[in-house]
Amino acid sequence: MNLIEIVNSKCVKCYACVRVCPVKAVKMDLTDDFPKILHNRCIGCGSCVTVCGPEAVVYHDSKEETKALLKSGSKVVAVVGPSISGEFPDITDYRKFVGMIRALGFHFVNGTSFGVDLVAHKYAELFDNNKGKYYLTANCPALVFYIEKYYPELVPNLAPIVTPMIAATKVVREKYGSDTKVIYIGPCIANKREALRYKGDAKIDAVITFKELRELFAEFSITEGKYEYSEFDAPLGKKGALLPISNGFLQAADISEDLLTGTVITAEGRSTMVKAVKEFADHQQIINRHFNIFYDHGCIMGPGTSRGGDRFLRRTLVINYANKRLKNYNKKEWERDLKHFMQLDLSATFKANDQRMAQPPREKIREIMESMGKTEYKDNLGCGACGYNTCYDFATNVAKGLTTTEMCITHAVQTRQDSIQRLQQTNEQLEKTKEALKESENAARREQLLAKQAYTTMETMLQKLPSSLIIVDEKLHIIQTNESFIKLLGTEAAEINEVIPGLVGADLKTLLPFPIYNLFSYVLLNGEDIQKRDIHFNDELYNISVFTIRKGSIVGAIMVDIHSPEVRKEEVIKRIDEVIGKNLEMVQKIGFLLGESAAETEQMLNTIVELYKGNISLFNKQDDQNLKNKTDY
Repeated sequence: MNLIEIVNSKCVKCYACVRVCPVKAVKMDLTDDFPKILHNRCIGCGSCVTVCGPEAVVYHDSKEETKALLKSGSKVVAVVGPSISGEFPDITDYRKFVGMIRALGFHFVNGTSFGVDLVAHKYAELFDNNKGKYYLTANCPALVFYIEKYYPELVPNLAPIVTPMIAATKVVREKYGSDTKVIYIGPCIANKREALRYKGDAKIDAVITFKELRELFAEFSITEGKYEYSEFDAPLGKKGALLPISNGFLQAADISEDLLTGTVITAEGRSTMVKAVKEFADHQQIINRHFNIFYDHGCIMGPGTSRGGDRFLRRTLVINYANKRLKNYNKKEWERDLKHFMQLDLSATFKANDQRMAQPPREKIREIMESMGKTEYKDNLGCGACGYNTCYDFATNVAKGLTTTEMCITHAVQTRQDSIQRLQQTNEQLEKTKEALKESENAARREQLLAKQAYTTMETMLQKLPSSLIIVDEKLHIIQTNESFIKLLGTEAAEINEVIPGLVGADLKTLLPFPIYNLFSYVLLNGEDIQKRDIHFNDELYNISVFTIRKGSIVGAIMVDIHSPEVRKEEVIKRIDEVIGKNLEMVQKIGFLLGESAAETEQMLNTIVELYKGNISLFNKQDDQNLKNKTDY
């Protein structure tokens, strides 16, 4: 049975449970998404339960076990811890909550007070005959588990006497029979684990807390006004009702608390228990006292009580309850019962279960402290917020893998401040980068506008060229043409051009005869340009050059009408050179915007220039021949 668990869906990762655990049985490291209970280290103190605001830390619920026992048909007795009087300030008379407990289906309701009286007298005998050996009281199960796991060398000093819960269980089994089912109702969740130690006449079949008892009352709609008074079943206790108040146990046995002559020191509370055990271990032969220790501030503030209880109000209610019981106290009957049940075997044995971890190397601890910025002696004093006495203790447990450096508040705050500072610097850099990007964006827009203007200029110029321009893809579909080519094709092409400007997408094979478009196919397939090839089209003689723009995918051509009267080729070349010269630098700057289009245009223009230069020579030769013919004539 796992006594305590963490419900991850409720956990908000505040790590309060990690900090409050006195034995560091709640683990949190970098590999964990949520804190984890180390069940072998847990002593069942319940501090993690009470400190958890979101109620994500829960203990084993025994209500279903209890209901099953009540329905089983067996004889069931409730053994109730005396601190119940402090749990129910909302109920006017203790006899009312006894009646309410019977209403749940219990056959008998017995108080633990008489068990306290039995155990107290056993302690009185032990302390009177200690023969120089000093003991730790074993009434608090959290203390017992703490000794067994973290001070196993002190196990022989645990008083070998059962707790009042076990003593009361033995009493009711003796009275009602061995087949009786026992359900203990108390303020402590460690009792749930303690009950697993015992069998036979000491066996407890289920343990429920006061909180679980309230939940059962609510489930079955049991309220004070519905039931009559009812008294606890005998045997009744005497001063055992004072057990919830730490030194009340000593008063139950009439053990002296005199500071000069007394032999017992009482200690209560989480941190006090830890310190008291350490001092007992270190100085017992100097102190020469027995220690009466409780983990909580007495049982009235146990983790199984309702949240938000007022300690001194509960203390007062316990005392008032004890006084009320003592008014009706039957001394002779109590002495008879005490004598009879003192014959029961109330001895207990304990077993060491060492859960201490090996001490990490000092170098590792020092490395962890330095990583938290703690390098000087004053840094080892510790603020206690992490749950450890010193920074060295904290670093030691980090090295053991029980916690992380993030649990150090000062380190976490410093880390956060450093992160904020770095974030501020990053934000400043981002702001500067943002401004630079904005300026770059504006520059890019200006360059894009200039590029667009340049492209428009070049596009207009290409359209006005007297020579025909054709650019096609690998399927011989037209990508771009100019007005001269449209005019060359005729009226029908001109009409189509009005609908589809530039005949973009048209199949060249439907526009030109095979001998011409085959030249395009040849260049696409072989990658070899064709220069100044004479061809006939529509009874006219043309000179064509086909060239590669993108190998295997895009080719272009220029067709020149040899008989065209536009012979001012030099002027055309001059204008083209000027355009290229003026726009080449701009094209290069905005190449990332225009990409391949600018490069293809530049390549096409250069090709046009070369072709025109070649054609000028051709035309000049033809003019010379014509002149000669005229002279001869």
